[in-house]
Amino acid sequence: MAVPDSEVQRAAALRAELLRHAHAYYVLDAPTVPDAEYDRLFEALQALERDFPELRTPDSPTQRIGGAPLPELAEVQHAVPMLSIYTETDKSAQGALAFDARVRRGLGLDDTDPAVRYSAELKFDGLAISLRYEHGVLVRAATRGDGQTGEDVTHTVRTIGQIPLRLQGDAPEVLEVRGEIYMRRDDFERLNASQRERGEKTFVNPRNTAAGAIRQLDPAITRRRPLSFFAYGLGQTAGWTEPATHSGLLDALAGFGFPVCEHRCVAEGPAGLIDFHARIEAQRDALPYDIDGVVYKVDDRSLQRELGFVSREPRWAVAHKYPAQEEMTRLLDIEIQVGRTGALTPVARLAPVFVGGVTVTNATLHNEDEIRRKDVRIGDQVIVRRAGDVIPEIVGPVLAHRDGSEREFVMPTTCPVCGSHAVRGEDEAVARCSGGLFCAAQRTQAIIHFASRKALDIEGLGDKLIEQLVEQGLVKTAADLFSLSVDTLAALERMAQKSAANVVAAIDKSRNTTLQRFIYALGIRNVGESTARDLARHFGGLDALLGADVAALEAVPDVGPIVAKCIVEFFAEPHNRDVIAALRAAGICWEEHEPAQAASGPLAGKTLVITGTLPSLSRDEARALVEAAGGKVAGSVSKKTDYLVAGEAAGSKLAKAESLGVPVLDEAALHALLAGGDTNLLTESST
Repeated sequence: MAVPDSEVQRAAALRAELLRHAHAYYVLDAPTVPDAEYDRLFEALQALERDFPELRTPDSPTQRIGGAPLPELAEVQHAVPMLSIYTETDKSAQGALAFDARVRRGLGLDDTDPAVRYSAELKFDGLAISLRYEHGVLVRAATRGDGQTGEDVTHTVRTIGQIPLRLQGDAPEVLEVRGEIYMRRDDFERLNASQRERGEKTFVNPRNTAAGAIRQLDPAITRRRPLSFFAYGLGQTAGWTEPATHSGLLDALAGFGFPVCEHRCVAEGPAGLIDFHARIEAQRDALPYDIDGVVYKVDDRSLQRELGFVSREPRWAVAHKYPAQEEMTRLLDIEIQVGRTGALTPVARLAPVFVGGVTVTNATLHNEDEIRRKDVRIGDQVIVRRAGDVIPEIVGPVLAHRDGSEREFVMPTTCPVCGSHAVRGEDEAVARCSGGLFCAAQRTQAIIHFASRKALDIEGLGDKLIEQLVEQGLVKTAADLFSLSVDTLAALERMAQKSAANVVAAIDKSRNTTLQRFIYALGIRNVGESTARDLARHFGGLDALLGADVAALEAVPDVGPIVAKCIVEFFAEPHNRDVIAALRAAGICWEEHEPAQAASGPLAGKTLVITGTLPSLSRDEARALVEAAGGKVAGSVSKKTDYLVAGEAAGSKLAKAESLGVPVLDEAALHALLAGGDTNLLTESST
C-alpha cells in the first residue's frame, strides 16, 4: 500500500525539525526546545516509521546518534562504536514490563524459565565520553560524536580531577572506559553566582555547561569549570579477562580508581526494575546532580552478546525516563518582588505548566541584566526548568515562536511596594528600594537591625517578637516601637506581663543613645559601625549629616564615592526623613558635639589598618594607642591607607597592602612611629 502524501510530508517535516534541534543541542550546545518537546517529536517520528517502514531513511534521527564533530577538534575513530540505547516511551511501570518481555522473547524464554537478572543504574544528564588507557596510562579521551567518529578532547579531560591519569592495580594492556562527564547542581549554582558577581553571562543548565567546557580548545577554561565523572561501561580492551556480569564490570572499574555511581543494584526480573525506577524517582530531587531516568541492562554479559543489537541500539539495554524537568509555556508578565533587604527582583508570571513534578506559575529572572542577556520578553514562549528544590527559572525564549506581539520589560524606577526611588549602584547587578525605614517589604529586617545590640540595643526585642509585631500590624516603622504598651505586648504569643514590662522598659531606656549608634541603626547601605562612628565624629550632629552632599561626605575618612552616594540617596528619600523625624519626636536623643577638630599627635591625619596577631598587643590595645596618637584605624586596606600593621597570619590584607604599595609595619615599627620616629626610615626598615 502506497504511503499517503500527507504522511510523507509529515515525516520529512519531523526529520528536518529534529535534525535542527539535534544540531543545536549536540553541536552548538545551545538547546532550542526543552527535552520533553524533543522527546514528543522523536516519538511521533518513531511511530510514523513503525506504521510506514518505507519512510525510514538512513539519515533519519531515529537511525543515528548525536551530531558531527566540531571542526576545530581532531577526529577519533571509535574501535568499538559508542551506540546509544533505546528510550522506552512509556514512562510508567509498563515500560519496565515491556523491556523485560522483549528480552525474554529474544532469549527464547517462557513463563517456566527463571527471571532475568538486570543491572539497574541512573541515566545521567551529561556528556558521554570514552577514555582510552594503554598499560594503565590515559592516552586519549573522545566524545561520542556520531557513534563511529568522535572528537579528541584529551587536553580538557585531563583537567578533571575525578578521571584518573593512571589506573590503580594491575592494569590491562588496553582499556577503554565509557562514562559520563557532568556537573553537580551545587557546583553549577556556585559557578553562576560567581559569573553574576563578575558581571559575566550565566550558563543555561549543568549539562550544556559541562559539554561546552569539555569541547573548549583552551584547557585553562575547562579547569575553571567544576566537572565530575561517572564510569558505566566498556569500549575496546586487550590483555584483560573481562568480568562475566555488568555489575561485576562496574565493581572492577571502581577497583581501577574510577568513580562509579552508588545508586545501582542487581534487579530480579521486572518487579526489581519497577522497584528501582520508583525508588530513584522518590530520591530524584535530593540527588546532587541531574538525571532524566534510569537504565536497565541485562547483567549477564554472555546473554548481552546473545541478544546482540538492532539498528542503532543494543537489545539488552533500555533507558526508562522520568517526566521532563524542562517544559515550554508562555510568559504572561514580569512583576517586581521586593526582598527583605530592599532588592528588587523580577519574577516571571507564567501560564501554568507541569514540570519537575509540580505545576509552576512563577519563575525567577534574577535581575535586569539577566533579562537583557537572555532576551526574554513579555508574551514569549519560554523554556522553564525546575530541578529538585531549586526555584524554577526561565532558561530562555523560543525565538521561533515570536510573532511580533512580545514587548520588552522595563525596570521600574520606583519601589512597587512603597513608592520610594529605586537605586542601582554602578558596580551592582541589583536595584534596591531606597525607603529602608518605611518600605513594608523591608519592615521586619529594618526593625531587627534597628533594635540589634550594636544599634539601639533593645534587650528582649528579638527577631521572633519583631516578626509578630510586624505581622499583626502593630509596628510599621521603627518609630512605632516607642508607643508600644505593656498590655499590647503581653497579649502576644509567648509573652507575659513581666516579660512585656521588661521589653517596654528596654525600649524606653534605648531613647538615650549616641549619634554613632543612631546612624548605624538607620540601616543605610554600606554604612557599618566604623563608618557610623566616623560620620558622628566628623559632623557632630544629625542635622549637619542630613544636609551633607557627596563632596562633604567624601571629606570623611574612609568614605568614598560609593558610600557617599548611598548616604545621600537614603536621606534624599522623604519617607526616610519622615521616620527619622518621628523617631526624634518619640524622644530619641543623644549628646551632640562640635564637629571633630583635626587630631594632633604623631599620627594625626594618618589611617592605619591592623591585621594578624601582634607579639604583645591585642588588636584593641593597638587601636587605642593609634587613636591616642591622633590616628585612625580602618577595617580594610584601600588607597587611603597610610600604614598596615601586620602581625602573624596577616592574610589577605597584607597581600592587598603589598599590591597597593602601602607601607607594612611590624609591632616594633609601630611603637617607633607612635614615639614620633622618622616615617621614611620606618617604611624602609619594615618593608
